[in-house]
Amino acid sequence: MKLFHRVAIITGASQGLGRAIAEEYVKEGAHVAICSRDSKLLDAVADELAERTGSGQRVLAHSGDVSSLSDMEELFRRTEHEIGLVDVLVNNAGIYGPKGPSECVDLDEWTRAIEINLFGTFIPIRLAVDQMKRKGGGKIINLSGGGATSPLPRLSAYAASKAAVVRLTETLAQELRDFSIDVNAIAPGALNTRLLEEVLHAGPEIVGTGFYERALKQRDTGGVPLKKGAALCVYLASSASDGITGKLISAQWDPWEKLADLRAELSESDIYTLRRIVPEDRGKNFK
Repeated sequence: MKLFHRVAIITGASQGLGRAIAEEYVKEGAHVAICSRDSKLLDAVADELAERTGSGQRVLAHSGDVSSLSDMEELFRRTEHEIGLVDVLVNNAGIYGPKGPSECVDLDEWTRAIEINLFGTFIPIRLAVDQMKRKGGGKIINLSGGGATSPLPRLSAYAASKAAVVRLTETLAQELRDFSIDVNAIAPGALNTRLLEEVLHAGPEIVGTGFYERALKQRDTGGVPLKKGAALCVYLASSASDGITGKLISAQWDPWEKLADLRAELSESDIYTLRRIVPEDRGKNFK
């Protein structure tokens, strides 16, 4: 069991990918604390997870807002008191935010998306680092994806916040390297979750014809299986990935199962990171 007796906190775990990650973590022997704003749905998921636990495994459900410091402080306090110091944090909670031309979207909704996607990643990390330092190490996994790697017209809050999450990941990986705390981001692929349903409901006039047509195709073809992203999260939470840090890894496209054999090369390179492309990178000389 790859995560035997590890203590994991997973945000946004009441449905979709977060729930799939929690299921795989329980399967691999971890104690899990799951969090979301929907207490009713969260409690139902916790009951199902509890039915799958082995001897001594614990499941804790805590309803809270990831962008609220007080809510997250209570989550981490309960986790430490009822299960133990955290070994793994998965920052999965996130929203698309407002959709449409950036000059027209509601500013409060735009700000709220930044609060949930970026502050709601940073706040749990601050609290996790305190416990991980006391424990002597840990794993932090941030959900990013397509919003960070290419422009997303009409989804500017989502794109900006997810790009920020990746640079935050890279920065904290350097800060925490000496404490044996690995920090990575993952791109789970195009998933058929509530976010896809939001795009389809919004329609091509709001999200743009191209993005809408891709969403239709994704719906009809089934999208990337949730298990791919969940499996990558298991790998990054396990000792097999020790020393791999500061990377944005695609569950769908990257050979992440083999990264342990490449950790020395990865640690010295900018592979799987966000970087500015200069003319020389493309064989050009603009001077």
